[in-house]
Amino acid sequence: MQFYTEYLWFSTKKQRDFINITSQVDSALHKSGIQDGMILVSAMHITAGVYVNDAEDGLIQDIEEWLEKLAPYRKDYRHHRTGESNGDAHLKNLLIGHEVIVPVTQGKMDFGPWQQIYYAEFDGQRRKRVLVKVMGE
Repeated sequence: MQFYTEYLWFSTKKQRDFINITSQVDSALHKSGIQDGMILVSAMHITAGVYVNDAEDGLIQDIEEWLEKLAPYRKDYRHHRTGESNGDAHLKNLLIGHEVIVPVTQGKMDFGPWQQIYYAEFDGQRRKRVLVKVMGE
């Protein structure tokens, strides 16, 4: 089995952002030369996430609104007693999740219709990274 690792770096201009990273992950896959296996894509920060879904603007807005309803920005999170102000970002990470695994078949990501990989930033405006690890043969 072979392994290939690459890091993607992000520094968003907005506090919250949703970035389609499918092409960057696909680029890492091609660099790896792996034909059959899987790709782990993992946000390496507890206030960001990675997910697979449709690349449709209305859906992205729906996801953002859904997350805000379930984990709204508030000033009274206990986490804020530590001097932080991002308690909602930690909760949004738990809802979206921090990683996905994508199968690789014949050198391509084996997606269903419309599936894309997204990096979800919940506490942006600072430098963060995503791990892309391709494993297989």
